[in-house]
Amino acid sequence: MAKSQHREPLELSGALNNFKYEETTPEIGREYIDVNIVDDLMKAENADELLRDLAITISRRGVVFFRSQTNLSNELQKEFVDRLGRLAGKPKESSVHIFPLAPAHVPEGGTPDRQISYVNSTGFKYMFEKMPNMDKRRFDAAEWHTDIQFEPVPADYTSLRVIKLPETGGDTLWASGYELYNRLSKPYQEFVDKLTVTCRADCVLMAIHNRGERIEEGERGNPLNVGRALTAVHPVVRTNPVTGWKSIFAVGQFSKRINEVNQYESEELLKKFYGMIQDNHDLQCRFKWRNPHDIAIWDNRSVFHRATFDYMDLGERSGNRAVGIGEAPYFDPESKSRNEALGKVKPAQSNGASANGHGHGMGSMGAKGGCPKMAAMAANGASAGANGHGMTH
Repeated sequence: MAKSQHREPLELSGALNNFKYEETTPEIGREYIDVNIVDDLMKAENADELLRDLAITISRRGVVFFRSQTNLSNELQKEFVDRLGRLAGKPKESSVHIFPLAPAHVPEGGTPDRQISYVNSTGFKYMFEKMPNMDKRRFDAAEWHTDIQFEPVPADYTSLRVIKLPETGGDTLWASGYELYNRLSKPYQEFVDKLTVTCRADCVLMAIHNRGERIEEGERGNPLNVGRALTAVHPVVRTNPVTGWKSIFAVGQFSKRINEVNQYESEELLKKFYGMIQDNHDLQCRFKWRNPHDIAIWDNRSVFHRATFDYMDLGERSGNRAVGIGEAPYFDPESKSRNEALGKVKPAQSNGASANGHGHGMGSMGAKGGCPKMAAMAANGASAGANGHGMTH
């Protein structure tokens, strides 16, 4: 884990103010309307200013979407994601990631490319056939995760451009690590601030073992990302250097062990973080891929995502992914939660209702269940929420 460091958050210049957009949800996501990444951003006279503001926006909103980017080639997609990171201040040693599994490097409609991962339903079926120990139940097929968390220097921005679409299905979901942190009580935040997590790519190592595939042992986007261990230690709470906001980082299939506590406590903490995402749908957003070459770009330092495998008999789904490499994760004691930075105070923080997902809808339960206090809260939901005691989120 990198030593503690401090960096001033980046501020928007306003260069994107004339572009139309809509927020996907209040907490996470933004979709730009009728904006072409190549023509309107990358080739603009003030391209660096526009892309820098876009990087800041992605880091603040978590994930940003553009529709029908038909002129964004694989080369331009790689350049795009790398420029976002560079303009947002990533180390000069970092570039675009090379996924450890060599077969991932044959993109849709192109020649083999070590910096493009081919994401496709055919490969998913093949993986199931060759990995007999994998649970094939659909709800276990894809877990919440952040990209390449197992590398010593993991991802900053990921871009996924879907090229072939099934009849329906195949949506992707994202969840806010900022909001995950916000929903912990202050004492709990102070506790997890001090912890680290060991991350390991067991699924990749198992694929190599079962399929006999070659692993990329050379530099994978940074001089520190080498070898075949695919293991790293990172802070449980990560500071996003672009925003200066704290995010829970220890979530998903790569997060294996919280190091400062015993095994049982580690399992409980990891289960808690994961469960908070599952139980609080209002810190998530869901994107429907409508057109070929729709693209999503997200910040892996403070966002988790997962696929939806509900389309297996409805046609092929495939796309090309380019992943930028950022900095070694660190925790800055001077950094703030997003709520603190924005001056927001949420009722859930005073009573912990949203921290475990059991506080939602309790007003109506109280009214029906015969509890006078809860019935009064249900009858006065607006005022109750205002003073921090309402549980109707």
